[in-house]
Amino acid sequence: MIIIMRPEIRADGPEVEDIVSFLSHFPEIKVKIVESEGEIRPVTEIHLIGPTHNIPAEPIKSMDGVEMVVRVSSKYRQIGRHDIHLHPVGFTYQDILFDQDSLQIFAGLCAVDTREHVEQVFQCLQELGIKTARMGAYKPRTSPYDFQGHGAKCLPYVFELAGKYGVKIIAMEVLKENHIDEIRQALEQTGHPTGVMLQIGTRNAQNFELLKAVGSQHEFPVLYKRGMGLTLEESLNACEYIASEGNRHIVFCLRGVKSQLGLPHRNLIDFGHVPVVKRLTRLPVCVDPTHSAGVKDRSPEGILDIFHAAAQGVIAGANMILVECHPDPKTALCDGPQALTLDELKEFIEDVAIVREAYEKRRALRQKYSKGEEDL
Repeated sequence: MIIIMRPEIRADGPEVEDIVSFLSHFPEIKVKIVESEGEIRPVTEIHLIGPTHNIPAEPIKSMDGVEMVVRVSSKYRQIGRHDIHLHPVGFTYQDILFDQDSLQIFAGLCAVDTREHVEQVFQCLQELGIKTARMGAYKPRTSPYDFQGHGAKCLPYVFELAGKYGVKIIAMEVLKENHIDEIRQALEQTGHPTGVMLQIGTRNAQNFELLKAVGSQHEFPVLYKRGMGLTLEESLNACEYIASEGNRHIVFCLRGVKSQLGLPHRNLIDFGHVPVVKRLTRLPVCVDPTHSAGVKDRSPEGILDIFHAAAQGVIAGANMILVECHPDPKTALCDGPQALTLDELKEFIEDVAIVREAYEKRRALRQKYSKGEEDL
């Protein structure tokens, strides 16, 4: 159950205090007060967690300051679609919109290796008109002997170069809570030339303390990658962990699931779940074709499998693409074999535009026929 307060009511006001006092008669219920910025106004909500079927709605509706009481049957209390009239579907960060209609492309290095390569990528993105990038500073690797990333020491020059070339947001994986502090300190040190989207990688998909940490801060949005061996429901519940701490600025990323059934690709590509996530939640949906395919093989017509994988996501309505590129993939210290060259990236951007246009035509066709259905 969610109790939505009138717009002028504050979380520390007497009206909320009275409701909490009333709810104390139901000891099995956990009460959580959530303040957020809605689509058209600030929203104060009281969330009741537990067996709420015995709590009468009518007395609560009549209490001072209450606008409405919503019984939530969905398990996704925070990220579900039950109150989209108040809460936005998606969010805006660094003047860039992330919702279920937009499409953003985040291209860049899987792992930062040299300053020169970072600059080459950012310069290419500027030429292509792309203002969003991916850059890995902290890299979890299967082997302890593989390159783990440069960590905090590369952050200042990555952020400075982003500002130089007009990159507004960098998606960057964090592995533990103090990485958030290191990113924040580096941004302050460099004068905040860019923004950061904190990425939860597939290996940390159920690291609940890390999920709580990124959820309890409101400065950075979060890109959550589906766990490589988790069901969709388990991964969405992980996003619920983030949102339950107060940060609803989340993008859900599909990156393939680990299964030998996906061979010769690295993972079994799960981009058919794009419309499912959009139907179940208010979250924008990202696809990661490079980690899903994991190879740069070509189909008989010469198109890279990575392009085809991305097209599957875009034609289904994906709102963000995470794609790896590198000026010289053979020298990359992480996942070089799957990284696009900068020339291939240019072709990729054009290919995505073609597929996105096809998606828009599909959506227009559905609107045409749905109008006809309404007139019957």
